[in-house]
Amino acid sequence: MSPIVTAEWLHHYLERGSTPPIAIVDCRFALGDPELGRKQYETAHIPGACYLDLNRDLSSPVGIHGGRHPLPDDRVLGAKLAAMGIIADTLVIAYDDSRFGFAARLWWLLRYYGHERVALLDGGYTNWVKAGYAVTSDRPQAQTPGNFQPQIQSDWIVDIGRVRAIQNSPAHLLIDSREADRYLGKTEPIYPVAGHIPSAINYPWQGVSTPDGFALTIAEQQQRWTAISQNIEPIVYCGSGVTACVNLFSLELAGISGAKLYPGSWSDWISYEGEEGWDEVRTGNG
Repeated sequence: MSPIVTAEWLHHYLERGSTPPIAIVDCRFALGDPELGRKQYETAHIPGACYLDLNRDLSSPVGIHGGRHPLPDDRVLGAKLAAMGIIADTLVIAYDDSRFGFAARLWWLLRYYGHERVALLDGGYTNWVKAGYAVTSDRPQAQTPGNFQPQIQSDWIVDIGRVRAIQNSPAHLLIDSREADRYLGKTEPIYPVAGHIPSAINYPWQGVSTPDGFALTIAEQQQRWTAISQNIEPIVYCGSGVTACVNLFSLELAGISGAKLYPGSWSDWISYEGEEGWDEVRTGNG
């Protein structure tokens, strides 16, 4: 199935009551106001949508290492997805209001769990409303629990040891998904250290979509990644492993397979400050 659907398609699908079953997930979130997304959902959302919170549902508690948004415990999130009625053939549609910035996290997680039937809503919640489609504040009716059981694709992720090992490998490409000024170390609004992992190149995640939240065309996605040949394995990171998933989504649209996520990302990398070689890490040289 396509990894992206339009508001018109979703509207007609809901009107027809088509099969297979569908699950809609609202992933709206704001890093600067962690309760905002839930409040927005409670005020109005696409009919039938459940809400999953980046901090509470799509991440594990923060530790000394592992980054600001460690991957969730697959048993915990798997149980939540099962409670939403998700089974093997359920079509999951995720949306946010942040140019896929948070919904792509769920899109990637579901596929990492072995569930391929997942897509993002093009244009997000704002476009759904602009199109005049219905919204509601009603919670969805309780679903018959599904039998969702994560089948972890363990080779889809890398840890800091692997990143260090491939930094200068011509067979790998380390991709920083943050804004250019953060990559260059000109500004860092979240973490105590600015810069980037040595040898990483910059592909800001916002380049995947238009300012109003619509994904670029397939041809445009492919054009973004002309530097990646079939013999290069991309490894993608951001600040905490969340918006990097937008670039992973873009790579999927472009037909480039084999890309991996460094889940801890920059926030994990800098948590090892003081180790040998840290001066190079700190300056972002390499």
